[in-house]
Parts: sequence; structure tokens; C-alpha cells
Amino acid sequence: MENQKKNELKIELTPEVATGHYANLAVLSHSPNEFFLDFIAIAPNMPQAKVQSRIIMTPENAKNLLFALRDNIAKYEATFGEITHKQPKGAPAAGGNDIPNPFMA
Repeated sequence: MENQKKNELKIELTPEVATGHYANLAVLSHSPNEFFLDFIAIAPNMPQAKVQSRIIMTPENAKNLLFALRDNIAKYEATFGEITHKQPKGAPAAGGNDIPNPFMA
């Protein structure tokens, strides 16, 4: 039991960080040693957008994030149903004139 207490990690979440940042676009890039995740909030009819947050991770931690996202999405969908891509009414089926999904760029 004492050994378990030694391995506990206490994480502090300050009020400033707890408020979070909204992002509806993520831009991912990498170098040989790091992955860069830029989270951006874009708005209609605005010519530019600011990066709200940049996260830099090792390749191993980026892969761990991938697995954690997959696991959490599976749990979410098991509880709330499948997450589907939204299309405007009357939009053509998947094909040439799809609305671009910024997260799949």
C-alpha cells in the first residue's frame, strides 16, 4: 500500500486552466522527435484565426493520446450513440462536393 502512495501523481488544475479553450480546428505536424498539436478557433467570415493552444508531445505520448481518444470515443458512442458527420440538408452524399472537415485535413 505504501508503494502505491509513492507512485501517486497529484495533478493541479488551476482555475485559469480549468476554463479551457474552445477549438473547432486542429492542425497537426511533427518533427523526428515531437508532435505539435495546434488548437484553433475559427469563425465564419473571419479572415484569420489565432492558435488557442499548442501542445508538444513525444511520438510515444502522441500514440498514447491516439489510443486514449479511440477508447474514450468508443465509450462515448456506447453510451450516447454513434458520432456522425453532419451535412446540411440536401447536400450531396459523400463525394466531390463535401463540406471539408478541418479535423480530417
